[in-house]
Amino acid sequence: MTAQFPDRQWGSRTGLLGRTASAFAATRLGSQVVRSLTPLDRKLLQRTDARYTVLGPIGAPVILLTTTGRKSGQPRTSPLLYVHDGDTLYVIGSNFGRARHPAWTANLLTTPEATVTIAGQRIPVRARPVEDAGHQREIFDRFVETTEAYAAYRSRTTRDLRIFALTRE
Repeated sequence: MTAQFPDRQWGSRTGLLGRTASAFAATRLGSQVVRSLTPLDRKLLQRTDARYTVLGPIGAPVILLTTTGRKSGQPRTSPLLYVHDGDTLYVIGSNFGRARHPAWTANLLTTPEATVTIAGQRIPVRARPVEDAGHQREIFDRFVETTEAYAAYRSRTTRDLRIFALTRE
């Protein structure tokens, strides 16, 4: 059995602040605000080895995922919400409901080896797309439990949202 990933979550998704933030993030304006906070969050996460995030007080589980750019070959780091399942982390390429897939998903399809930074640890991982429709629904529902924004993102686009399972190398 593979070692479990650490779980670094603070704040509460079910508290008033978490519920309010989730509802706000589901709006188009909320998506723009969260998207505009992404560069700041990336810097905070990098400086703290993913111990702290701008979204922490609302209980959002965030990791840094570093992929290899499919065109540049350079490291590309993205802060992402995740669903934790013991020895597997799941990430979803929602791109806030935009028409195009986020670049990190194409990077993983080209080079599935990546690094996750979580709770002060940098962990090499291998990504595999979740292709089973039933498993996709199950994982997607868990993302919606994390924040209702994911349901809004899905309704804003006609593309399939890519879901990846990340396991330790």
